[in-house]
Amino acid sequence: MRTPKIAVVDYQAGNLRSVQKALERYGAEAVVTSGASVIGDADALVFPGQGANDSSMRALRARTLVDPISRFIASGRPFLGVCLGLQLLLESSDEGVEPGLGTLPGRVRALPRGLKVPHMGWNQVEFVREHPVFEGVPTGSYFYFVHSYYADPEDKGLVAGTTSYGVEFCSVVAYENVVATQFHPEKSGAAGLKLYENFVHAASWG
Repeated sequence: MRTPKIAVVDYQAGNLRSVQKALERYGAEAVVTSGASVIGDADALVFPGQGANDSSMRALRARTLVDPISRFIASGRPFLGVCLGLQLLLESSDEGVEPGLGTLPGRVRALPRGLKVPHMGWNQVEFVREHPVFEGVPTGSYFYFVHSYYADPEDKGLVAGTTSYGVEFCSVVAYENVVATQFHPEKSGAAGLKLYENFVHAASWG
C-alpha cells in the first residue's frame, strides 16, 4: 500500500474541511482544489456538495471543472460523490434549469409534497448489493441526510442503496469506479468514517 493523493473538488458548495480530515485520518494526502491539473494527477477524487443545482453547476463551469471531473471518472480511478455531488452526476434536476454533468442518465426529483423538507437528520440505508466501499457497514445503518431532492437514475441497476422518507429513494449509486451517496459520510459517525476508510484503501491500491 502507498499513500494515495485524493483531490477534493472545491467549487464553493461542499463541507470541504470535514471531508479532508476524514480522508487524512486514514492516511490519504487529501488536497482541496479547484485546479484541473491537480484533479488530473490525483489517485482518487471526492466530489462533495451542499447547495443548489443551478448555482453549483455555474460555479463548476466558471472554474472550468466540468471536463476535468468527467475525464477523471472516465479514467477508471476511484470517485466518490457526496450529497449534491451525487445529484450533479445526473442530466437534469427539478431544482433548476442548468444541466448536470450527465455522467448518469436520469433526473433529480423533488421529495413528495406534504413532507417536511429538507429531509434532515439520521435515516437508514438499505444496501441492495455489495460494494467494497461499504464493506463492514451493515445494511440498515444510519447516516446523516440534509436534502430536498433525490437522484432518480434511469438504470435502476446503478442503485446500491435506498432510504425511505415519504418515498423510497436512491441514497447510494455505485457502478464501475463510481460511488455516490445522498447522505454525508463525514457527518455520519462510525459508519460514515468506515466508508472513507474503505475509499482510501481502494485509492491506495488503485
